[in-house]
Amino acid sequence: MTDDSQRNFRSVYYEKVGFRGVEEKKSLEILLKDDRLGILPPHHESHAKVMMYRKEQYSDVLHALKVVRFVSDATPQAEVYLRMYQLESGKLPRSPSFPLEPEDEVFLAIAKAMEEMVEDSVDCYWITRRFVNQLNTKYRDSLPQLPKAFEQYLNLEDGRLLTHLKMCSAAPKLPYDLWFKRCFAGCLPESSLQRVWDKVVSGSCKILVFVAVEILLTFKIKVMALSSAEKITKFLENIPQDSSDAIVSKAIDLWHKHCGTPVHSS
Repeated sequence: MTDDSQRNFRSVYYEKVGFRGVEEKKSLEILLKDDRLGILPPHHESHAKVMMYRKEQYSDVLHALKVVRFVSDATPQAEVYLRMYQLESGKLPRSPSFPLEPEDEVFLAIAKAMEEMVEDSVDCYWITRRFVNQLNTKYRDSLPQLPKAFEQYLNLEDGRLLTHLKMCSAAPKLPYDLWFKRCFAGCLPESSLQRVWDKVVSGSCKILVFVAVEILLTFKIKVMALSSAEKITKFLENIPQDSSDAIVSKAIDLWHKHCGTPVHSS
């Protein structure tokens, strides 16, 4: 097993707050050598100081937003993270009443999901920020190619199902933004989502394709019974949650089947 395959998404959080569980130790040792999210330096002795700086920066930015009345104590936490991110990236709108841009909606969805995984607000903000930055930089060119890859692998797994989607004119209308831009945030429960994000953090966004393929395979009977693009899309945007863990497990198997045991398959 390679170092990368031993990574665990939740380990990223545990390391940030200084905990080392028995089952997390190996993953944490790997992360200490190579912090893939870029939040902490590689030397453990520097972590406490860096986290102190991160907390101070978080407090300063939050205070600035309160001064200009962009956020208050009543503002939902995920929205606070979004405004902090906008301010630090120079994209804060003139007024909090301005409509959100599509990229803001993506950040908000990821932040809401991250809240369920990471308890500490400072850690949650920094991990969300780095995760989104990874999507916008490392995967900037790969993400637009995923719908095409999705059709390719679905055709290999079940050509009849893909044909049905095309005959219903549903193929170009599938919830690709939900799947690939938001990385299934708002689609899968957090317990399943973190297993998918583990692979994304480790260097592969192609896992997103296989999760989408497996969703179609799992709900094939339901999808085949629907004859309009709108109904198919609506169903896929709100899939039953009780099958999520099995879907992700089978998606990982598909990923290995088609890509071997890749270290990075972006």
